[in-house]
Amino acid sequence: MSRKPSECRSASGRLRAFGVRPGETARVMWCCAHFFFLLAAYYVVHAIRDAMGLTGGLADLQRLFLATLLVTLAANPLFAALVSRFPRRVFVPAVYLFFAANLLVFFLLFRWRTGLHDIHLARAFFVWVSVFNLFIVSVFWALMADMFDLEQGKRLFGLIGVGGTLGALAGSAGTAALAHRVGEVQLIPVSAVLLVAACVCALRTMRLQTFRAEEAPLEDASRIGGRVFSGFTHVWQSPYLRGICLIIFLTTLSASLAYFAQGTIIEKLVTSRDRRAALFASIDLVVNSATILLQILLTGRIIRMVGVGWSLAILPLVFTLGFACLAAAPALSVLFAMQVIQRALVLGLARPAQESLFTVVSREDKYKAKSLVDTCVYSGGDAAGAALFSLLTGALGLDLRYVLLLFLPTMLVWLAVALYLGRQQQRRGKQQPCSA
Repeated sequence: MSRKPSECRSASGRLRAFGVRPGETARVMWCCAHFFFLLAAYYVVHAIRDAMGLTGGLADLQRLFLATLLVTLAANPLFAALVSRFPRRVFVPAVYLFFAANLLVFFLLFRWRTGLHDIHLARAFFVWVSVFNLFIVSVFWALMADMFDLEQGKRLFGLIGVGGTLGALAGSAGTAALAHRVGEVQLIPVSAVLLVAACVCALRTMRLQTFRAEEAPLEDASRIGGRVFSGFTHVWQSPYLRGICLIIFLTTLSASLAYFAQGTIIEKLVTSRDRRAALFASIDLVVNSATILLQILLTGRIIRMVGVGWSLAILPLVFTLGFACLAAAPALSVLFAMQVIQRALVLGLARPAQESLFTVVSREDKYKAKSLVDTCVYSGGDAAGAALFSLLTGALGLDLRYVLLLFLPTMLVWLAVALYLGRQQQRRGKQQPCSA
């Protein structure tokens, strides 16, 4: 049933306090719903993935991160070919429905699992969910960067992120409550259904698109075109895109070290995979609760007040403090606090600021170069973090606290690149026509 005009005006009035302007309300609400279902679908299987990742032991995770990198490298040309050949109203839902079908296949395979095949299937599921997450989130934010300009991105991306955080909260809460009761595998079809709902919202969002003055009215129906490997060549040729690569690489490298510290502790204390899934989901629940408070109350204001560069620069400062505290007192409580604060800032502040960087690049780069950066560079940071952790703690036998201290000097590079990107984005934004 359609909403009454008075209800729409009421919703518009409430959203205006968060930076939404007249004419943007419907798009923002559908974008929030789109992101809600997308991250709910992922977080239903996120904790299951983490629990299955420990099936073969912590050392096995390092090989799984490398496998994820190899799969993303192989998948990117296929995605680029899809982008070149079809308009976004075709390739966006195609990606979502492909992953939804894969979820149902995994569900059937897990129902039929036996003996040693369980370990191999768990490994395959870990890699697949990792790739699934990277691609669906990359496609979502590419669509947002295509629909909104720089000024809108600064105002609205934090608010749109609230939809995703609520979805992550719902997904992790559901898994935490049900994984131990009904079994982790029974939740996989739920993720597929949520992904189909996200697909419906994506189509509705694109129908509501109002193009900027310089864009053709039927642009959504046209192909983006270009070469399959143009994402690779454009990243290689552009200092701006290379800077984004470095930011994402250092973010994931740092998060990977924190992840292995977490895995080391949980592997020793929790033996049941269902209980591990519930524990990981509980951590996700706290992180997402903190994230949504940040997104509602502070994200948009911080980005508008200090700019994208300093919004990105907050993260290396927080990681420096977190690693230093964990090195001084490597306790479970310190690890928990570090994970919550760092992950909340990554999702609640750094991610919206980072995604706004793509509002000032070409349409082709918003999908092809962004996909490369968000998947291959991201998984490359994970793989590098895994290899570094293995080298320092395994081959060299260093204690975790020394590993964290050795990594601190890279934070200065991270800080410098963040400020550089903020300046470059401002320069590019001045050359970008205002939104209609």
